Parts: sequence; structure tokens; C-alpha cells
Amino acid sequence: MCKYANVIVDIALEKLDKTFQYKVPAQMRSGLCAGMEVRVPFGAGNRLINGYVLELTDTPEYEESRLKEIAGIPTESVSVESHFIRLAAWMRETYGATMIQCLKTVSPIRRKIRLRAKRYVRLQTDVRQTEQLLETYRKKHAKAKARLLEAFLEQTDARREQGSGPMAGEAFLKDDREGPVLPWELVSGKLNISAATLKAMERDGVIRIDLERVYRNPVGDRTDKETGPALHASQQAVVDGVMSDFAEKTSTVSLIHGITGSGKTEIYIEVAARMAALGRQSIVLIPEIALTYQTVMRFYRRFGQRVSIINSRMSAGERFDQFDRAKNGEIDVIIGPRSALFTPFLQLGAIIIDEEHEGTYKSETMPCYHARETAIQRAKMTGACVVLGSATPSLEAYTKALEGEYRLYTLTERRGSGTLPQVEITDLREELAAGNRSMFGRRLAEEIRDRLAKKEQVMLFLNRRGFAGFVSCRECGYALKCPHCDVSLSYHRDGRLHCHYCGYSTPMVKACPKCGSRYIGAFKAGTQQVEEAVKKAFPEARVLRMDMDTTRKKGGHEAILEQFANEEADILVGTQMIVKGHDFKNVTLMGVLAADMSLMSSDYRAAERTFQLLAQAAGRAGRSEKPGKVIIQTYQPPQRRPHGQSGREHRG
Repeated sequence: MCKYANVIVDIALEKLDKTFQYKVPAQMRSGLCAGMEVRVPFGAGNRLINGYVLELTDTPEYEESRLKEIAGIPTESVSVESHFIRLAAWMRETYGATMIQCLKTVSPIRRKIRLRAKRYVRLQTDVRQTEQLLETYRKKHAKAKARLLEAFLEQTDARREQGSGPMAGEAFLKDDREGPVLPWELVSGKLNISAATLKAMERDGVIRIDLERVYRNPVGDRTDKETGPALHASQQAVVDGVMSDFAEKTSTVSLIHGITGSGKTEIYIEVAARMAALGRQSIVLIPEIALTYQTVMRFYRRFGQRVSIINSRMSAGERFDQFDRAKNGEIDVIIGPRSALFTPFLQLGAIIIDEEHEGTYKSETMPCYHARETAIQRAKMTGACVVLGSATPSLEAYTKALEGEYRLYTLTERRGSGTLPQVEITDLREELAAGNRSMFGRRLAEEIRDRLAKKEQVMLFLNRRGFAGFVSCRECGYALKCPHCDVSLSYHRDGRLHCHYCGYSTPMVKACPKCGSRYIGAFKAGTQQVEEAVKKAFPEARVLRMDMDTTRKKGGHEAILEQFANEEADILVGTQMIVKGHDFKNVTLMGVLAADMSLMSSDYRAAERTFQLLAQAAGRAGRSEKPGKVIIQTYQPPQRRPHGQSGREHRG
């Protein structure tokens, strides 16, 4: 019942990044609370704009005569939870954004969406009254009303006879203890009863129209629930350690450093299950939407309808419904990219960040927050724990784990019968010297033919996304770099080479400055060209391509991954989205077509990210009893070997 409200207005200007005090009208005092969106007059012209209430108080900061009144509360707005307001304030101080930008970030769903409901028609009279009404309707030739009552009586008789009768299987989809009930679709469709007739019968007290909320479910009914495989000792030790720390509040963050295929996802599932048993919910962050399909399938088998997803490919109604289900405690686990971090769980127990090293966890728009840091802050505010997992942890996370700030767990063996794949490095300079100018080195082509003959599957990774085309020599491997910044120069359409750090620019060269070779240029091939080359070189192979173009439509990721998982294709060509977290039992060969693409990117973390990508790519092969092999093609192998010597001695 406070008289004044401190409001942050919806204008993202630094000068206006402060609260403005307004009087709360008497009729609003009982319903207004912190986090609600309001309409307020602002500026000399009293233009009505939106804002968010950050605080309610009884103490005016100015003379009351100078304060304006709140004009109203938007009926379709969604209020911000109180701890999200504190989280937004922390993001504002940490990442240098305005408060309104941070509030919009922590509240991804800001407008109510029209609810979807299922309608039922319920009979309000007993059998005797219904029979009397039926005779009356027949005498008055009210055929539609009579037809509806006949259906209700038929259903009553069918119930007595335990489900017999022509309509017994079409109704009683809802609890009928308050009276016989028929679904709206049956009444308006098969029985052909108009809405006007139903309204008239409802006014007379003969029937009642019931509404039941139906959530838009992006997961749907997929499979029956399963308990999943039993954890082995090393996995169980991690789960017990995480839950012990959570119970004792001794460590907020745990880092699981486990090789690819070591069973990290099974640990996440068990932690989420333990949290659900305590009445707590879990958020599972994944770096790519492409990972949703397999991750959801594994969680769904354990949690059924108590798990859901959130991502940008979903409709506004689907996203609103999932956040509403989370707020109402109807789901235990939400899975999605970094925006899923702001799911409004009221009893949050764990935030799990898979592949924590990925750069996609950092926002590129204001506020430029990092999901890992923000998750840790939210966990501190809500008493939750954070579980980080990766086969190739980021340097900062691993350093904090070694220094004791995070709890470190290490998994060194693959689960089951899987073993780490053999890794070979192909020197593309030697391929060029031998006259091979195709995308596929001789070893890679040989291995692809071998896998096709054995009916095994192949993944071909082109590290193309997110990196500008650098210029390198195909003869000696030399890459042109900025003389000031020591990062690779990028080729632009103006025919010049540019440094994206200092702005240095120079004309495109026609020969290698180091060896004089004319085989110098930018790597221009994309996944579509690779797909065409694969089909030409291996016409008998069934090929799928997975990139931004083929997954643009809703459900594109799931369709491609499901086809490949069902072995409806032999070769999957793709960008970074195919090398992270996927588990295909029949994949025994991973080919990396251009390892230099990320190594030569204009990024000071290029070496670290290249190692992470290659390690993740290698982890896709040999995940079952069949041994795997990885072939990495590069113009810059680890060391220069005598001409003709192969790279087969390299192993992962």
C-alpha cells in the first residue's frame, strides 16, 4: 500500500538511466508491486511511455506537488521477478549497459500471449430431468437441442455398460464426476450444434461450457519414460560430490572436465533428477540450437512431460507457455541456449552449462553478458549450484578450478566400449605437390570409400562459420598477417587485405611473399560446394548438409539429425553445429576439411578455440564398439616433415 514508486523508463539512454519517482493512485496501491510494467507521463509534454517499477516506498524524494501520477498498468504485460531485478542491477554494473536493457534481457517474455484452451460441454441436469427436457424439445421441434441431449443420454448409458455404444470412445475425455461431458469438437462438428444453441442452453442452466488450459508443447509426446543406464563409479562420484556441496552450501560451482563420450550428459540428468526429488528445478544451457534434439531426447526419457525447451526458433506462444509452466512449477527441467538462463523457476536448484567453453554463451548485443558469469550470480541469489561441463574447458574456468575457486571433477575414460579415435594429419601442401587439387586428400578419400563399403557413417566438418576469409599460400602454408597486430589479414570485396584490429590495409598480393608461389588466395569454399564435391566424388553416397541455410526453418535441425541418426544418410556435411555434443553410434570417420580456418582467424584466442573445435570434432567418431578415426587436413601441420612422409603417426 505504498504511496510512491521509483520507475525506470523504457528509454535506453545513459542520461536517463536512473529512476524517476511517481505517485501511486489510490486504486492501484493494493495491486502494484516491484517488477510490474506501468504507463507513466514523461517529459515536459507528459508523453505516455512504458517503464518498470523498481521499488515502492512511502518516502517522497521531491515535493509531492511536483510528482506525477502513474497513468496505468498495461493489461498484457508480464511482471519481472524480484530477484531478476537484482540480477539486472548486477548486469548493469558488470557489463556497462543501461538498466532498461538489462531488464529486457532478464525478462525475455514481456507480453502475455492469448492462452490456448480446450472447451468441453457439460450436462447440468440429472437423467430424469434430461429425459423430460428431451421430450419437451422434441415436441417443440428443437432438433439441435434434442440431438445434444440424446448424445448425453447415450453417453450415460454407455458408461453404465462400461464403454459400449457408438459414441463411447469419442467422449469422456475429461473427468465426468460433475456430470456427463462432451468435447467441443464433437458437439460443434459431428453433432452440428451451433454456438447460439449452446449459449441458449447454457442460459437455461441445462449445460455448462468448461475451459481447460492447453499448453503449446514444443517437445510433444515422443517416447516412453526410461530410467536410463546406471552410472559407473566415476560418474556417481561426481553426482554425489555436486549434491553434497549443494546440501552443505560449500561450493557454488563445479567443473566437470571429461573427455568426449565420458558420460557428462548422464551426470547432468542424474543431478537434475536429484534436484527434482528435492522439489527443485534445473536449467540446462547448450551452446547451439542444433544440440536441442539429442539433449531433449535423453532428458525426455527420464522426465517425460516434466522437461521442456526454449529457443529463438519457437513461436511467441510456445515461449510464453514454457515460461508460464516454469513459473507454475509444472516442469522440472528447461533446456536451451543462453536465454534459457532467465527461466522464471521459483525453486531453482541447478544451472548446468554444457560445453562451457563455447563463445556462443557471450551475448554480442547490449548487455554483452557472459552466461557463465551471469549463471553464477543468479545461483548465488537463489541458493542454486552451477555445474560446468566440457571436454575442452575454457582457460579461465580451468584456471579457477585449479586454484580451488571451482570444484574440479575429471573423467578420463569413455563410457561403455567406446575408445578415443585415432587421429591423422594430412599435409595439404604435399597433396598439392602430388597434383591433387580437390577438397579431399588421398587419405580422407580412401577412408571415406572404406566406410561406405562397410555401411558406416562419415561426418565432414568445414570450419567456416564466423570467420572472415584469410589469405594463405597453398605451397608453403604461409598466412598473411598484419605487421602491427600479428593477426591474419582478411580479404574484402574491394580487392584489399584488411586488419580488423588496427585498420591496416594493403592490396591483395599475386604471389606468396615467402616462397613466391602463385597458389595464394582466400579459402572460398562453403558447405554447399563441399556437398557438391562429395556427391561428385562419391556418387553412391547419401549426403546430408547441415548449415544455416538448411536449418533456417523451424524444426530444421531435428529433421536432419533424426535422418542421420536413423542411418538414412551416409555422410553429413556441416559447420560447427555438427561437432558439438552429438552422439551417433555408427559414425566411425570424422574429416576436418580446413583446420586452418579458425587457426588463422583474427582473434587472440584463435589457437585455444581451434584446439577446442578439433577436440570436439574428434570426439564425434568411435563412440560405440566400432573404432573411430579422425583425419585433419591442414596447410600448417605441427612440424614440417620430409616430402612424402605421411602424418599417420599422430594420435589423439
